[in-house]
Amino acid sequence: MNEKLYQMIREREHRIVRTQPVPPMAEVFAKEGLDVRERMTRRFEALCAKETPVILDESELIVYTRTVPNLPDVLTEAEWADIRAKHFVHELGYISNLSPDYGTLIGKGLIAAMEETEDPHSIRAMAAILDLADRYRIYAEAIGRADVAEVLAQVPAKPARTFREALQFFRIIHFSLWLEGSYHNTTGRFDKYMYPYFRHDMDEGILNTATAQELIDDFFLSFNKDSDLYVGVQQGDNGQSMVLGGLDENGNSVYSDLSRMCLKASEKLQMIDPKINLRVDHNTPLTVYEEGSRLTAVGLGFPQYSNDDVVIKGLCDLGYEYKDAVNYVAAACWEFIIPGVGADIANIGALNFPAVVDIAMHRALKNAASFDDFMKTVKEVIREECETIMSSVHDVWFTPHPFLDVLSGCDIAKGAKYNNFGIHGTGVAIAADSLAVLRDHVFGDGTITKDEILAACDGDFAGQEELLARVRNECPKMGQDDDAVDALAVDLLDTFSETLKGRKNCRGGIWRAGTGSAMFYLWHTKALGASPSGRRAGEPYGTNFSPALFTKADGPISVIRSFTKPDLSKTINGGPLTLEFHSSVFADPENLPKLARLVQYFISRGGHQLQLNTVNRETLLDAQEHPENHRHLIVRIWGWSAYFVELDKSYQDHVIARQEYRL
Repeated sequence: MNEKLYQMIREREHRIVRTQPVPPMAEVFAKEGLDVRERMTRRFEALCAKETPVILDESELIVYTRTVPNLPDVLTEAEWADIRAKHFVHELGYISNLSPDYGTLIGKGLIAAMEETEDPHSIRAMAAILDLADRYRIYAEAIGRADVAEVLAQVPAKPARTFREALQFFRIIHFSLWLEGSYHNTTGRFDKYMYPYFRHDMDEGILNTATAQELIDDFFLSFNKDSDLYVGVQQGDNGQSMVLGGLDENGNSVYSDLSRMCLKASEKLQMIDPKINLRVDHNTPLTVYEEGSRLTAVGLGFPQYSNDDVVIKGLCDLGYEYKDAVNYVAAACWEFIIPGVGADIANIGALNFPAVVDIAMHRALKNAASFDDFMKTVKEVIREECETIMSSVHDVWFTPHPFLDVLSGCDIAKGAKYNNFGIHGTGVAIAADSLAVLRDHVFGDGTITKDEILAACDGDFAGQEELLARVRNECPKMGQDDDAVDALAVDLLDTFSETLKGRKNCRGGIWRAGTGSAMFYLWHTKALGASPSGRRAGEPYGTNFSPALFTKADGPISVIRSFTKPDLSKTINGGPLTLEFHSSVFADPENLPKLARLVQYFISRGGHQLQLNTVNRETLLDAQEHPENHRHLIVRIWGWSAYFVELDKSYQDHVIARQEYRL
């Protein structure tokens, strides 16, 4: 590893190369009456022209570092207001959370791509990329970096021939996508499309194990050069997700020495990017889980595991062709998307399960003759809430992205082969726990009256300390392997998926149900009172598909058993079970194979996704008090890892509140 470059990026010293921000452009574009595609192209050309070639170190192997720190908007506030009045605008209105087809362009080169496209804006975008690459080449020659110049003489103009050329080509593409304005740009199935270059160089003696690892280490460092400039809810939420392993179209595993070296690079660098997703299945050997567990042990919050047995089936059930489903990747967080041919908006809305229970309680609890009667109202509310979400999405509008179009084979702003929409399902454990209280003690033994539970929830259990302690600590919870509670979660999720089944969206795609939460584990509580389970008003949900924060589970096994009882192929928009382990667990090396077997057990039970965090509450509390001493402390937030001290306190507090398991 290039220790000097590593320390420079780790300590953020490289940011000194950044220039002054580019001035606003939208008003100028508006006065000229330019259409949006022309605006996007002009901005991209201007930003490429303003970039200053920088090589950070005399032995930096994969170059390109952002010097322009901002992306001025292409539309004025008034223009955005007009668009939003007529259309549904997702997030920022710029395309995000897709997985472009890197492999095809790396194997083709920009000159050939320019010859194939008829769109003048895409051609201009590629010309701007070639101009910047040539300026980098000239600069490399001027400072005596003939090796860099030689690579840039080949790529990106022509196809990559070697592993280093392919890595540099990827870096240029990835850099350019961010500069064009798309965000949460994932890396796709990296070890699948990069393997032929890696294998060629190893077989021809161009690389050996040591030099290949050095290249990968340097390449991984490149993800951390500019990530603070990338869009996200919190710092670190940048979508640089990399998928390793998994099956190919013929049912063979693509996990290889390259995959293994990527894991080693992450373990060595201990940085938040790229965020590793490991695809596994029932045939995955234990050694692969052990290699992944080493990353968990050092506290990176990844790899996140995805189960091919469940995911591929679930995607095919939704209408994805097998050849596409088997090629799935994780989006910025966990949602399942298809590289190259997908324009899915996998996070377009979220169903708030605890709010569903609250609405049903206030509508029908007093008059419900039985729990089954009450559950009819719960399901009715689920359907209503889904209808509200779906009906709110119409005439989806995105800015065009001429360069991203090259990697998509279409005008991606208008859609692609797959145009499906995903809805998260948040707080399902709290909803199931709450329903269990109503079933067992309101409709069951009658020890809690309908008026009592309604008043307690509306009053946030004020003056009801005994009732609060009972429902919060003594009643069964999802995560404790209680079949009666877990069956309620199964019912909720099945109703959710069945409500969306077969429904078409405004782009001709379908709707997908999921078990993720994203930031909604905080946001969804803001307008919600207390829950019958004992969750207080304003108290957050567990992250993603996880127990309530105050649930006392016997251990990770009982949690896994609870959360693998639903048929998760039905809620295949994604959303992992998230478990935290106390850092002391990994002081004993014998616990690594134990963790590996735990992950393998989760997969064998039909879990769809799993992410693991290594935490220490005392360390986290000290980091809040003395952030200067913990600048490199990494934690998993919802579908991504971040430096703990860079997070808002509400997210820090949530991580601290999660249960720490032991093996």
